[in-house]
Amino acid sequence: MNPWHDIEPRKSTPDTLDCVIEIPRGGRLKYELDKQSGLLRLDRVLYSAVFYPANYGFIPRTYCDDHDPLDILVLGQEPVMPLSLLTARPIGVMQMIDQDEEDDKIIAIHEHDPAYNHLRDISQLPDHTLNELQRFFEDYKILEHKKVRIERFKGRVDSLGIIDKAFRLYDSTFEVGGASKVIMPDPLDVETLRQARNPSKQARLEAARRAADNNANRDPHVDDPEESGTFSEDHIA
Repeated sequence: MNPWHDIEPRKSTPDTLDCVIEIPRGGRLKYELDKQSGLLRLDRVLYSAVFYPANYGFIPRTYCDDHDPLDILVLGQEPVMPLSLLTARPIGVMQMIDQDEEDDKIIAIHEHDPAYNHLRDISQLPDHTLNELQRFFEDYKILEHKKVRIERFKGRVDSLGIIDKAFRLYDSTFEVGGASKVIMPDPLDVETLRQARNPSKQARLEAARRAADNNANRDPHVDDPEESGTFSEDHIA
């Protein structure tokens, strides 16, 4: 099972969703989903003397312009074991630029944590909590000589719009006739993937010619695949 593709995150209520945790609150090990295997890969130990201020993971069956699932920070009292599935309530978003690419972080609360599940919007969080989130992401890559910029924090309504966009982009990229789980190597080229699923007439023509050539090579009596009836352009829709 691949947790990115095989878990349906959308719940019966629009306010909550399921997410997969990669890094526990307080952690300094940077785990990332290995998209091919569905396991967690240890990417690195954080270079700076900082730790994750919240449980960090991704929303299954989402896709973003950086070719990754949508990131989520889940506020709660306790660290959550990596690869755990939990129910979260989005309350806002931290809009971030990482190496000149958009890299939004959904901010959510753990729906089953009594210290947090009364919150409905990011505006209810103390300023200090938002400052902690911002400073962590601004600082933790400094010693890696990478540039991160926090653009702004936005509320629940904006976060739901970003999540919906990521769901739709996933569906348009990975869903084919109701089937899912098409996994491509990184970096994933969306246009190439779409062309592979919907090959042009020219591409099908070339494939048919190659097949005809193979047949000709196997049968010494066949000199031309078109003459033999093996191949006809009229049959390529």
